[in-house]
Amino acid sequence: PGTSIPLSPRCWHRGIPREPGAHWTEPGCRSCTCQGGQVLCDAVSCSIPCSHPLPAPAGGCCPTCTGCLHEGVARAEGDVFSPSDGNCSVCVCLAGNVSCLFPECPPGSCPSPSPADCCSCPPEKCSFRGRTYAHGARFSLDGDDCTTCVCQGGEVECSFTPCPVLDCPQHQRHLGPGQCCSTCRDPPAPAGCSLDDNGVEFPVGQIWSPGDPCELCICQADGSVSCQRTDCVETCPYPIRIPGQCCPDCSAGCTYMGRIFSNNETFPSALDPCLSCICLVR
Repeated sequence: PGTSIPLSPRCWHRGIPREPGAHWTEPGCRSCTCQGGQVLCDAVSCSIPCSHPLPAPAGGCCPTCTGCLHEGVARAEGDVFSPSDGNCSVCVCLAGNVSCLFPECPPGSCPSPSPADCCSCPPEKCSFRGRTYAHGARFSLDGDDCTTCVCQGGEVECSFTPCPVLDCPQHQRHLGPGQCCSTCRDPPAPAGCSLDDNGVEFPVGQIWSPGDPCELCICQADGSVSCQRTDCVETCPYPIRIPGQCCPDCSAGCTYMGRIFSNNETFPSALDPCLSCICLVR
């Protein structure tokens, strides 16, 4: 009582006041503290609890154990991978450490140069029906050229020869003697021509007019229809058009007020009953 404990002085470092006992990190990964008015600095001490630490992140001083660094490649936590040398080992990243294991092959197998199947040791040959085939050989069964067999890993696998896709209907397909795949028969020769618009069927060689008297059609031997128009070459000053006839007729007579009169025929005028008219073909 009656006495006072002197307070520890603050520290001034690079123009910044620091409270007594304060800790901070300076650039260059130096750890500083304020003690008795003085600033004491030392290199940052890092504790690394893993065997494969990753480099310190940006702005950090100590390596991190979140993940693994293996052969210069960063691996995520729990990542399972195979080394780049392809020696059939399998590695896993756990708690910053990389552990690798070699596969335990069953008895009778041997390591394979392929990492995808490290315990396979396929036989080099196949024995099938009294014959020996090399690994990968393809052959056909005796008397059956429609079956293809292959020697794979000491075993023979056989399958039917693939056939092309046919574009003909089922009733036109034909499988000949000794053939593996069906072929398309030639379609039967058409007996006539069918018209889709009215369903009428014409025999081969039939000639008809589809509605226009100037157009004639014929049913050809292959079932197709060929049509051709008629060109009118006869001309006269007063042609006579007869219904159902393509070209006008110049010798049929005369037309007068919608009626047809023969040559030299007389008839009264429709405009004046006192006039008599005569048809003269010239």
